[in-house]
Amino acid sequence: MFKTLVLVIACLGTPLAADDILVFAAASLKGPLDQIAAEAGDVVVSYGGSGTLARQISLGAPADVVILASTDWMDILETGGHVLPESRADILGNHLVVLAAKPEPLDLTVDAVLTRLDGGRLAMGFVASVPAGIYGKAALTHLGLWDRLSPHVAEVDNVRAAVALVARKEAPLAIGYASDAALVDGVFAVARFPADSHEPIRYPAAAVTAEGLAFLDRLHSPQAQEIFAAAGFQKVAPE
Repeated sequence: MFKTLVLVIACLGTPLAADDILVFAAASLKGPLDQIAAEAGDVVVSYGGSGTLARQISLGAPADVVILASTDWMDILETGGHVLPESRADILGNHLVVLAAKPEPLDLTVDAVLTRLDGGRLAMGFVASVPAGIYGKAALTHLGLWDRLSPHVAEVDNVRAAVALVARKEAPLAIGYASDAALVDGVFAVARFPADSHEPIRYPAAAVTAEGLAFLDRLHSPQAQEIFAAAGFQKVAPE
């Protein structure tokens, strides 16, 4: 049995079977992780912002595996004793990009961005808690753009919500990941932020319970890594 769930555990509409593995995963993983979970069977995936998921687990939500888009949030879970520390590893990387509904390259300057916005909003995850928002603010600050562009920012719950605004043409631009351009129809990467403009983007995964260890091992398998790579994610060197 495979179920894809978009909301956190409090909003699960279908009771879990006793042998289901519950995975809490960053929203940007939706798509390739669906495929991996379907092949595994007996896996339920709940997607959301990394900060929201981490807080849910710290409050006792019964996840078996957690995959976040933030090493900081995973640090908090590990320090608090909410994951099995020996199970933690970075499984993926990504690139930070500007996304638009048309494949027209964009210069990362204030004037170019404001012109493309044309009075609209730059969509991005919450800059205080959503990894893509945190990376995005850091990158814009590094490039000297944040002060001028911040009044034009629309903050949302997670990176996929930001990307959806562009896909629906409700925002001209969004800050997201290269994988979003590969996975979301009608969305294109029009600029890539320099790698040194923000912390490296890593997806740490860990088991919350011993029951989650087998699925965690599957995420490290060559087959799973190929699925992620085809969706625009980057492989990371083993630790």
